[in-house]
Amino acid sequence: MPRGKRRSAADMGPGDDDRHCSKRRVTSSSTRRHSKAEDISSFSQKRCIAWFREYTTPDDPDTLGPEGMEKFCEDIGVEPENVVMLVLAWKMNARQMGFFTLQEWTKGLTELQCDTHTKVQNKLDYLKSFLHEPSTFKSIYRYAYDFARDKDQRSMDMETARAMLQLLLGRQWSLYSQFNNFLEQSKYKVINKDQWCNILEFSRSIQSDLMNYDVDGAWPVMLDEFVEWLKAAREQTGKGSSSGKGS
Repeated sequence: MPRGKRRSAADMGPGDDDRHCSKRRVTSSSTRRHSKAEDISSFSQKRCIAWFREYTTPDDPDTLGPEGMEKFCEDIGVEPENVVMLVLAWKMNARQMGFFTLQEWTKGLTELQCDTHTKVQNKLDYLKSFLHEPSTFKSIYRYAYDFARDKDQRSMDMETARAMLQLLLGRQWSLYSQFNNFLEQSKYKVINKDQWCNILEFSRSIQSDLMNYDVDGAWPVMLDEFVEWLKAAREQTGKGSSSGKGS
């Protein structure tokens, strides 16, 4: 089929000119909308910092404190006590529980490519997945000690330690409830870093029946005492059951 002749500008009437102008306007408007959508979907450090400022005060614009943290958790739909908040803090390498500095915020959220609460919500499952990888979980567990302890103290107070152990081991260590009861009844007021790290190793390697526990192993005294306490408690329970049957 022969190609039609191109019309010159002189052959075009006013209606044709209006149609071309309208087409250009539609194309331009469509381009702007597409560009805006791309801008929102792509990460913006400027937007990330502006979002951070929503949670800070004029007196301390570079620190997100407890009140701001509560609002941030509300915005992303997560309770402050949820373990995913610990993972997020680990991603930021945050130094102190309940606080994010601007530097920590930008480091973590730049890595996650998040500059809105919706983007963080979409990353929550990804953050939780780190808890299922043994070596990464170990890193998060060790990080939690320095993150949660009072920076004026070398050891972690027992109340905080028990809360963090509940958060990290409560659902995956079969002996957690017994260990928590032991700590509650024990003489210990604090947990040091060596004890903290060994609790994780103990939970991973020692069977719930304690059959593979080595009395001559290099466990901290706290864990040796826990084993003795647990064996005595089980023996007492066994005696009670036997006595009940005999009567």
